Amino acid sequence: MHTLFAHIIGAAVNIREQQVAAVLALLDEGATIPFIARYRKEKTGSLDEVQIAAIQAQYSKLQELSKRKETIFARLDELGNQDEALRQRITDCWNATELEDIYLPYKPHRKTRADIAIEKGYLPLAEDILKQRPMRLPNDEEALQGARDIIAQRIAEDERSRNAIRREFSYTALLTTKAVKTKCDSTEAQNYKDYFDFKAPLKHIRSHQLLALRRAEEEGYIRVDISPDTEKALDKLAHIWLKAGNDAAYQVELAMEDGYKRLLKPSIETEFAALSKEKADREAIQVFADNLRQLLLGAPLGQKRVLALDPGFRTGCKTVVLNEQGDLLTHDVIYLHNLQSTKRLQELMAQYKIEAIAIGNGTASRETEQMAKNAVESIKLKDEKVPQIFVVSEAGASVYSASKIAREEFPNEDVTVRGAVSIGRRLIDPLAELVKIEPKSIGVGQYQHDVDQTQLRESLQQTVESVVNYVGVDVNTASKHLLTYISGLGPTLAQSIVDYRAEHGAFGSRKELLKVPKLGNKTFEQAAGFLRLKGANPLDNSAVHPESYGIVEKMAKDQGCSVAELIADKTKRDGIDIQRYVTADVGLPTLTDIMKELAQPGRDPRGETEEFHFDEAVHTIDDLQAGMVLPGIVTNISAFGAFVDVGVHKDGLVHISEMADRRVNNPQEVVKLHQHVKVRVVEVDRIRNRIQLSLKHI
Repeated sequence: MHTLFAHIIGAAVNIREQQVAAVLALLDEGATIPFIARYRKEKTGSLDEVQIAAIQAQYSKLQELSKRKETIFARLDELGNQDEALRQRITDCWNATELEDIYLPYKPHRKTRADIAIEKGYLPLAEDILKQRPMRLPNDEEALQGARDIIAQRIAEDERSRNAIRREFSYTALLTTKAVKTKCDSTEAQNYKDYFDFKAPLKHIRSHQLLALRRAEEEGYIRVDISPDTEKALDKLAHIWLKAGNDAAYQVELAMEDGYKRLLKPSIETEFAALSKEKADREAIQVFADNLRQLLLGAPLGQKRVLALDPGFRTGCKTVVLNEQGDLLTHDVIYLHNLQSTKRLQELMAQYKIEAIAIGNGTASRETEQMAKNAVESIKLKDEKVPQIFVVSEAGASVYSASKIAREEFPNEDVTVRGAVSIGRRLIDPLAELVKIEPKSIGVGQYQHDVDQTQLRESLQQTVESVVNYVGVDVNTASKHLLTYISGLGPTLAQSIVDYRAEHGAFGSRKELLKVPKLGNKTFEQAAGFLRLKGANPLDNSAVHPESYGIVEKMAKDQGCSVAELIADKTKRDGIDIQRYVTADVGLPTLTDIMKELAQPGRDPRGETEEFHFDEAVHTIDDLQAGMVLPGIVTNISAFGAFVDVGVHKDGLVHISEMADRRVNNPQEVVKLHQHVKVRVVEVDRIRNRIQLSLKHI
């Protein structure tokens, strides 16, 4: 079966069959996508994670199709159908749509008009009429109607008919909408005003438009119809079914028109609605996954003492102090516009030797930032080293603060303290903190509540796993939540590692991981390369896999030095001819990766955090004027543009048409999440509270 699947998948994803077969074998052995992509390049021909994930997705679909076939065969057995030709067609079919068409006449269904007509004995008449030979029709309208009902269902269930109408839908289907008059005048309905009288070819509708249309339909504001050109559709059916010009043919034509309108068109419309929704879901989920990846790869400040402020007007700013590891040292509440607030901030900064200040970007963020700046400015006058100030996204912080994870971490603190801690920890290490929050709650998606939730969850889970393994984690400091995403581990083994660490102290080597209960050789193989620790062997703090330590040791021996000296001395590394170390199992891809890692062992790929400041003259939407050029932060990216925070508590939209002086197909080509940008104000709609921005001509 692997050979067949490799052939089918290879054609679907445009990857050589041998490479696909290698990936399937590794997946069946329990290997993860990050492990295969990083440490099995020789076997796969250096396929990347995206390609391997595509193979895995196709593999899952084929496995589901296999299970579906078992259900179909069981149904045929119930019916006593032993048609070998039919069974062979099912066995050979690996297209889900085609398979369902083959099965449709045998599929259980509610009693239809055709079933009733057959019970009344009209099947022979229907068969005769369908032949369209000259014949004397009975003068019995009930019999004729019964025969037409049988013919209509047969036409609607016929594979040729269904494929012909599918083609017509593909070429000519129009999506049209009508507003529901009883609801379209409500305030909420105005969000969908652009779709009250909408018409566009289905194949040209963008994913965000389709999801908005479906949401409006589900909420009852519009009705949606998808229809091809009816005349062309009937012509296609006539070409298949009409053979003569006699009375019998006229009855077939009537049945054909009825079958199309009542059975075939609604069925294919449902199919195309589902297919277009699936496509829109895929695109929206991909946007979300891309945004999430960029967010998780946000540059960490590193181990610094941080004072974090969760802004608030009425209830004050919840203030926490964290040490270099993100542990809570103390907390307080500081009120804006209070003369003692600046003094209290200075006291905390001095007492705890604060190196950075993290401020949540929610309500009162600008006012809180100004208060922090005032406190820092006073310190500057004394020629002391002052902390940097960072505005941090607080999306999802409230979700974390009320979660089970937060309660476990801070059982004696309330949700406001937990939320402020999360803001501070996001500055120290965004990845380590954000993995504690359900990805779709982080607020960087597009219509995340409207897309297929299973696919969304799987995609985002895969994204988090990819990023965590790409960055690597320190096994001696990582939380169980971060360790959960390491290749091959999962929640149970992550907890076992934390428990072992608590009982025995820090791990001294990667090899010591094998002492963790239930962590066997296979899991060690999958996980070890992504876990880091500072021990006696410098390779333990690199992405070099333990299975390759012998290669590096041989390189060092050949250069007359230790592994540590080889890492430290570029001249010695430059003297290595990696071709000498190629074996049957280890090729140039792995050796090239090893050399890159020896040059920068344990390097964090996420870059460095940069300070950012909004325009001091802009605080509310009323301060904005068309033509202004302002600093901003990209907060979200969608299929139609990017949202940018310019410091007025309302993000502005840079439409995809305003992103560059060229055609832009994907906003990700131009901007990245949390990128610092300069934008020009194009329009301010104060009535609808909307801001239009541009990246052009700046």
